[in-house]
Amino acid sequence: MDIAVKVNNLSKIYKLYNKPIDRLKEGINPFKKKYHEDFYALKDVSFSIKTGETVGLVGKNGSGKSTILKIITGVLSPTNGEVQVNGRISALLELGTGFNPNYSGIENIYLSGRMMGFKKEEVDEKIQDILQFADIGDFVYQPVKVYSSGMFARLAFAVAINVDPDILIVDEALSVGDVAFQNKCYKKFKEFQKLGKTILFVTHSLDSILKYCTSAIILDHGIKIDEGSPKEIVDVYKKLLSNCYNMNNGAEASVIEESTNNWKDQLSLNKDKLEYGDKSAEIIDFGIFNEDGILTTSFLHNEEVVIKIKIKFNQAIEDPIFAFSIKDIKGNEIAGTNTYFENIDTEFCKAGDEVIVSFRQKLQLQVGNYTLSFGCTKFSRNQLDVFHRLYDVFFIEIISIKKIFGVYDINSSIDIKRNGSGING
Repeated sequence: MDIAVKVNNLSKIYKLYNKPIDRLKEGINPFKKKYHEDFYALKDVSFSIKTGETVGLVGKNGSGKSTILKIITGVLSPTNGEVQVNGRISALLELGTGFNPNYSGIENIYLSGRMMGFKKEEVDEKIQDILQFADIGDFVYQPVKVYSSGMFARLAFAVAINVDPDILIVDEALSVGDVAFQNKCYKKFKEFQKLGKTILFVTHSLDSILKYCTSAIILDHGIKIDEGSPKEIVDVYKKLLSNCYNMNNGAEASVIEESTNNWKDQLSLNKDKLEYGDKSAEIIDFGIFNEDGILTTSFLHNEEVVIKIKIKFNQAIEDPIFAFSIKDIKGNEIAGTNTYFENIDTEFCKAGDEVIVSFRQKLQLQVGNYTLSFGCTKFSRNQLDVFHRLYDVFFIEIISIKKIFGVYDINSSIDIKRNGSGING
């Protein structure tokens, strides 16, 4: 199979100066004294993409994903190394790249066509397909600087996929479009795959990696960590997110397990969390653990997890209630439970006691991000006493290749019996 894109020992170095004057000092210093520090946006990255592959590029923010796409497309020049491209590239990079904000949508279509080597007559033949796919109405005659991010993404993607590229490169710009448009784009991905075209795209959506990619590459701090099947790379990325991957030798690092302490110190807590209560009982630690008992915040759909909270009692309390809940990113309560609902006898807790409460269940949620909340309360004289509540403490991510309608997987079992030419269920 032919190679569509080959990256050899690619590095991109930026000079970082503490003060603006240091740049001038370095330029005029007769002894070539260095006043800067080298920052490696990419460091010695190599990989090959075969013709017809769909490759996902994943990594945390600042890992170098967008930088490498810009170098492949010629927007940036590398400091070291080289890129070989076989075929016509069409790219949808971050919003704003390649479009003149003062031009109308129509004018930018022709501008993009010229930049990709098309004659005006060739763009004329494609203009109706572009406009139909973008579906932004009369806004196509307005300057793109007045477009919403969603409209901009529609037009840019419509141009990118309708110029018959051999290689399609897409940054995370698709994430700004609405759900219907994103589905439309991914259908186009499948059409391109059937035509044997090469696709390279950056995403934070691990379910997209599993659904659409034939292989994947993971970067971290400008270094290529691994490449392989989508499932393998998603597993590596989950380890990176939970600090369970050793950058030096590729092995698993020491992990935070259920039996250890200080789980919350390993989590990225939400700065907008809400906390209140009189702290007669105080939630001093919390975490969520995967099927292997490892603390993480990224889970496969329907994976069994254990949610743990540790409570310290500053006063003696009889029959306290321990609770957790899950919200979507809009703040809607999705699910939750507590020891009162589950008829668990929590008995009498003395001052100084520390109690660990574990909730075990499967996460049958729609793909997306959610927040976890915790509480310790008690019913007393027909009212609820709140000892400690922590709302929206940290985020978790659910990934899946299964399509779900709504927010919860009802896990239906479907049976179809065929009788003659009709179908009875």
